[in-house]
Amino acid sequence: MGYSRPRIASSCGQLGRSDIKGGLTSTQRAYVSQTGTLRARLHNDAAPVAGSRAQFAVRVRFAHNHDQAPPFAAAPLPSARTAGWRALSVFSGCGGLDLGFLQEGIFASAAHDIDGKALATYARNIPSTTIRANLAETIPSSCDNHVLLAGAPCQGFSTAGKREVEDPRNALLMRVADIALHNHSQVVVVENVPAATSGPHRRHWEALEDRLRLAGYNVRRVVLEGEASGLAQRRRRLFLLCWLGSDCINILLPAKPALTVREAFGGLEGVDDHDVVWPHRSHKDWQIARHIPPGHRLSNVRRSDRTVATWDIPEVYGDTSEEERRVLTAVSRLRRRDRVRTFGDGDPVPRDRISQELGRDADVDIERLIAAGYLRPVEKLVELRQTYNGRYRRLIWDAAAPTVDTKFGRMDLFLHPSEHRGMTSREAARIQGFPDAFRLTGSAKDKFVQIGNAVPPPMAAAIAAFVREALLKA
Repeated sequence: MGYSRPRIASSCGQLGRSDIKGGLTSTQRAYVSQTGTLRARLHNDAAPVAGSRAQFAVRVRFAHNHDQAPPFAAAPLPSARTAGWRALSVFSGCGGLDLGFLQEGIFASAAHDIDGKALATYARNIPSTTIRANLAETIPSSCDNHVLLAGAPCQGFSTAGKREVEDPRNALLMRVADIALHNHSQVVVVENVPAATSGPHRRHWEALEDRLRLAGYNVRRVVLEGEASGLAQRRRRLFLLCWLGSDCINILLPAKPALTVREAFGGLEGVDDHDVVWPHRSHKDWQIARHIPPGHRLSNVRRSDRTVATWDIPEVYGDTSEEERRVLTAVSRLRRRDRVRTFGDGDPVPRDRISQELGRDADVDIERLIAAGYLRPVEKLVELRQTYNGRYRRLIWDAAAPTVDTKFGRMDLFLHPSEHRGMTSREAARIQGFPDAFRLTGSAKDKFVQIGNAVPPPMAAAIAAFVREALLKA
């Protein structure tokens, strides 16, 4: 598959044919002629700053041979010998951010993290000095670094977690400023989740920005989307770019063609870390997976044409009558529609409200459903017993995958697009954009934690290319 980097500036909105065709290849121009328009997205959440503007190029999808590995997967690991600049890496994890920078000629001579398992994977793939360190207590020093790379912990900010404002890991953001000022870093790159800048959590992020700005750094936020970075994944990541010197610099990050899961999984046979685990056909996970089509998930609480309810799987959860299913559907609807509390996914429902909704006395059916384990009593109210949302989410072959997290290998959360099984760690790594030459270490769980916490190397490489061309060569 051929990749190109059309450098076409745009603000948010649609681009007409005449706006974009002049800067594209013949293949891309043919695509534009057929589709009429493409959409470019501006990924800069910071307030406009005089003398600086963020620009993004359009993205185009090309045909791909699905029996072959995508180009990023077949690429060898880059060598540090050809790197022209040095970096200091903190909160390094297994090395996704640093790998992307090394691919663009910026080598992290030392990597620091508290997670020894992640550093073992890092050391296996990137020829840097790895140092296990508690960065809440230690400030690393380096006399020859041009760039400070920081993949600060995101667990306290992420909407996928508890999002606790006082999570002690949130305060580690300020350590990035301490390390940058101690080492007089020319450029500082910090990665996190976009939610770090929203709600009460933003005070941590804004404190970091203020500290660096006060020290003379230009400070910009950039949000990248996985699909526009050449990933087969719907993933958004926030980058803070800070540098010393002129602030009259355009942030231009060309987009890459989006990939599908089918393209990302091409040529997986025989690749390291692609160890498929098949559940037995009598296992609950396999029985449930049989009922989940592509793009669907198991959910009782948010019903749509892309959800499957537990009462649709009688061989696992038990038989129900048509009238009982109507009761369950009514409870699912009412618990979210007739809210009492201001928190939680829904509220328990009064029994008489269910009868009113159905236009008949539903008490007998409610009692049977409580006995069968579908409902549970809450004082004089009733609630669904299984209130989880979005389990057994099956991927779609010809679309991007959802965000890869540390639990991406659990079959009860994510299903292969067409096989009744969970993901392998190599499939997760492919979706994240890691080359196959990048070898993982540790247990199966360790590997998924490392990959799920990592910065996708293609995202990192896009930032690194800008840093190299606009900030280091300038």
